[in-house]
Amino acid sequence: MALLGVNVDHVATVRQARRTYEPDPVWAAAEAQIGGADILTVHLRMDRRHINDRDLRLMRETVSIDLNLEMSLDPEIVDIALQTAPHMVTIVPENRQEVTTEGGLDAIGQSARVEGAVRSFAERGIPVSLFIDPEEGQIRRAAELGVAMVELHTGAYANAASPGERQARLTELADGAALGRQVGLTVNAGHGLTYANVAPVLCALRPHELHIGHSIIARALFVGIREAVHQMKEIIWRTEVLDA
Repeated sequence: MALLGVNVDHVATVRQARRTYEPDPVWAAAEAQIGGADILTVHLRMDRRHINDRDLRLMRETVSIDLNLEMSLDPEIVDIALQTAPHMVTIVPENRQEVTTEGGLDAIGQSARVEGAVRSFAERGIPVSLFIDPEEGQIRRAAELGVAMVELHTGAYANAASPGERQARLTELADGAALGRQVGLTVNAGHGLTYANVAPVLCALRPHELHIGHSIIARALFVGIREAVHQMKEIIWRTEVLDA
């Protein structure tokens, strides 16, 4: 069954709206684990708009499931990641003006910087994933850079304006996943996935991991984090059983 990485960034977003101490994303991380999350995903952004250094440190010390750190190639963030030693890192593009990550990393254009970071993490035994669009050139370059895995950006699929466009984007993702596995990469997926749109991604891509944040935290406002995570896990399980 695909592993579920739960992103708790938006719990910190609510906290930062008042710049106070609650709700605490570290508590949310523990609740996600109890609910059945396989992986905890957080993004330590350069502007610290949600998750901060304290959150990352405490999650690494207290949560017993794997910690996936989403991060830019900013030297300060790379140093923090090396010191924190998460179970894996996912390198993402980062624009200070964006509301959320707007597209995949340009692994071709940033090859030198990516390669340096991958080498540094390899020395610490930390596997690296690249968050990229499902484009042949990007996937092949990721494999050449020696990363262990890629996370295919599902945002274009999630935001498709029509069924036809949605199917076209899903086909692109499926083709990208097949190519990724062909060139020796573990293929994950994430961005914009919800309870309503995740099943086709599971069937078409057969990802190793799904990384989902906003939709789970949004539902958690009404049912609690444990139950929201449990419901997403249930969808994953039922989809894969029926598709087997």
